[in-house]
Amino acid sequence: MSFFNKLFGRKTREEETMTTAKMNIGIILGSTRQGRVSPQVGEWVKEIADQRGDANYEIVDIADFQLPFLGTTDGTEPGIAAWNEKLGSLDGFVFIVQEYNHSITGALKNALDFAREAWNDKAAGIVSYGSTGGARTAEHLRGICGELKIADVRTHPTLSLFTDFENGTQFKPQSLHLANVNTMLDEVVAWSGALKTLR
Repeated sequence: MSFFNKLFGRKTREEETMTTAKMNIGIILGSTRQGRVSPQVGEWVKEIADQRGDANYEIVDIADFQLPFLGTTDGTEPGIAAWNEKLGSLDGFVFIVQEYNHSITGALKNALDFAREAWNDKAAGIVSYGSTGGARTAEHLRGICGELKIADVRTHPTLSLFTDFENGTQFKPQSLHLANVNTMLDEVVAWSGALKTLR
């Protein structure tokens, strides 16, 4: 920005484009096991998000990339490059996570570790579920996000296996979660836009 534009608070064309262009937000499914319910939760979040019209939202399923275990191959599998390319195209994330032994799934940790720069200086929200709403898995994920330079937002919708799922398999969320999801998305979109200036 020129001195003149700074003096009068005028934005350059590049800055105007950055502030008006819609962010691309990936809703990342954090489980790959058979019988998983994360696709149901992810689609629910996407339905809410798409009604807002403030960003481009898409489901990103780790299972589609068929990532090997980190360190067990020479790293030339096409899924690894495709995974990094997909993450690189996104401005922010919403992680759909479920609690396994008080933490995230091995598949999600593996996927997180298979990228570095593609995560950096981006925002993320967390939607978790489990017997205690997945609160403990979210806390573990926040620590990993810090190391990967992902700015995780404060608002965190937590879903209970006892009150938001029927027989532990059919997702039937209570309406009270809607406000939290929208607040979380507000924060993810705002932070994603702000962090874009760093990349």
